[in-house]
Amino acid sequence: MRIEAYNQVQQLYNTKKPGQIRKTAGKSFSDRLQISSIGKDIQAAKTAVAASPDVREDVTAPIKASIAAGTYQVSAESFADKLLEKYEEMR
Repeated sequence: MRIEAYNQVQQLYNTKKPGQIRKTAGKSFSDRLQISSIGKDIQAAKTAVAASPDVREDVTAPIKASIAAGTYQVSAESFADKLLEKYEEMR
């Protein structure tokens, strides 16, 4: 057995000991987060959607009032046309 080879290997391992690593004094590191312009646009759109109401009262209020008053009229022909359109979409 060659003792010199063992000593050389041991010297290699000794140079990498954690106690021998020099620390840089006075330097501080911090993480940064950068959001792209597309990400900012998406966030603005999500905020706008969340702030908007689910039901448009300016559209539904007159219909509700006419239903409550019993004056709301539905055209049978218009209803049949819409029904057939939906049927065709489902096929």
